[in-house]
Amino acid sequence: MTTNEILELYDSCERRGTDYPGYHREETARSLRMVNDEPDGHNCLVYSRLDEANADAEIEEELAFFRGLGRKFEWKLYSHDRPSDLKERLAAHGFSIGEDEAIMALELADLPPDLAAKHPHDVRKVVDEAGLADYTAVDALTWPENHEQYMKELVKTFHEAPERMSMWLVYVDGVPVCSARIDFPEKSPFASLWGGSTLEPYRKRGVYTAILSARAQEAISRGYRFLTIDASPMSRPIVTRHGFRLLSISNPCDSPA
Repeated sequence: MTTNEILELYDSCERRGTDYPGYHREETARSLRMVNDEPDGHNCLVYSRLDEANADAEIEEELAFFRGLGRKFEWKLYSHDRPSDLKERLAAHGFSIGEDEAIMALELADLPPDLAAKHPHDVRKVVDEAGLADYTAVDALTWPENHEQYMKELVKTFHEAPERMSMWLVYVDGVPVCSARIDFPEKSPFASLWGGSTLEPYRKRGVYTAILSARAQEAISRGYRFLTIDASPMSRPIVTRHGFRLLSISNPCDSPA
């Protein structure tokens, strides 16, 4: 498939068709909101269909909707969204614009040899409370700012919808040094990669590639056609070397208080 064809499929399945455990969908004529079942949970607008004439009014409508719930939310903006100045319009309405994230995809039929190969690292899938505790410990060290809320939602999914997500760890000498997860939407050909947190002393040792390989092979075994990742500036060069293609640039835009 061409990159544009994959992007069209991504928008259809991963944005307009999205459905998360622990959230309910709020679909309007021009947007799709995901509202957390927990009052203090993360809320998100994942898709919009706007133009120059209606964009500002729609932004105000979304702000009013979430204010009515007494909640803040993230507007997940993509560089191919319209109108072309939507980022500037969101900023003018008080949104805080987050750093660029590269939306990248890999066709699993073209899995490169380094991801298909076995790796010498001790890579394990989280299957019990001990593994969950190790995952939590690595996450607390690598993402201390958002750790508690993030892990609260992961633990809930781990217990209530385990088929929807897998969590993985890499151990060195019995110590967990890298954590990452993969999500498996029910009605999408895209399995999505999240996390990929490696403790500083263990970077540049092939640990990230090993945990990426484990997740890619699980996705293939479960019949998925693509892997996607919201790649940070650190991980983007790595996944590019593994054959991932750039679909779009995304920015998390947090609503004003």
